[in-house]
Amino acid sequence: MNILVTGGSKGLGSAIVKLLAATPENHVYFTYCQSADAASAITSAFSNTTRIQCDYSDEASVKELTNTISGLSLDVLINNAAINFAKSHFHKTDLNTFKNSFQSNVLSTIAVTQAALTVFRKKKSGRLITILSSAITGTPPVGWAAYIADKNYLLGLSKAWATENIRFNISSNCVSPSFMATDFNKDTDERIVEEIIGKHPLKKLLTPEEVADTVSFLCHCSLHINGVNIVMNAGTD
Repeated sequence: MNILVTGGSKGLGSAIVKLLAATPENHVYFTYCQSADAASAITSAFSNTTRIQCDYSDEASVKELTNTISGLSLDVLINNAAINFAKSHFHKTDLNTFKNSFQSNVLSTIAVTQAALTVFRKKKSGRLITILSSAITGTPPVGWAAYIADKNYLLGLSKAWATENIRFNISSNCVSPSFMATDFNKDTDERIVEEIIGKHPLKKLLTPEEVADTVSFLCHCSLHINGVNIVMNAGTD
């Protein structure tokens, strides 16, 4: 399979790329923004991977990626890229923060997904997998308004993609992981992390590798699994 993982050089994206690239028959394309060294390390370790530089906050860069997608003969798109956000109470958040977050995390994802769907519809097959967050299913963390809004928007879109494209043998599903110790959460106070672990029924955090296993399943599962959001939070709020 030809697979594109956006935001694939570090954290969860890296775990997904490495797991899928462990199958020699796959060719895994992945985007990175600034982590050139991490991207190079992956392509050095796996000859069936190709790195593509793309900045989701730059419309021209995203346009270049969408043009590239047309020639990749993709079978799977994994929407994982997300621009880090500044945590702030809603009433203190500048309107431009919401605008910029929506542009980077939603509109860029839309553009890339449209490009992939154009390929999928010609092939009459394909898989869309979008990484969300378990924070959208329960009580959202304080200060995450822009992030929660973006992820909920993508959840709604994913359901629309599922309905519109299944007759072309194209599925659309989501994975919503709970808190993980990745670079995306590197600014989280250690005491808060310890508190999360202490309250967790399994007494441990979800790992990127566990999420990657679920993503891999969605790459191969029955097309009857469509329009689903798999929440990975051990059944907690």
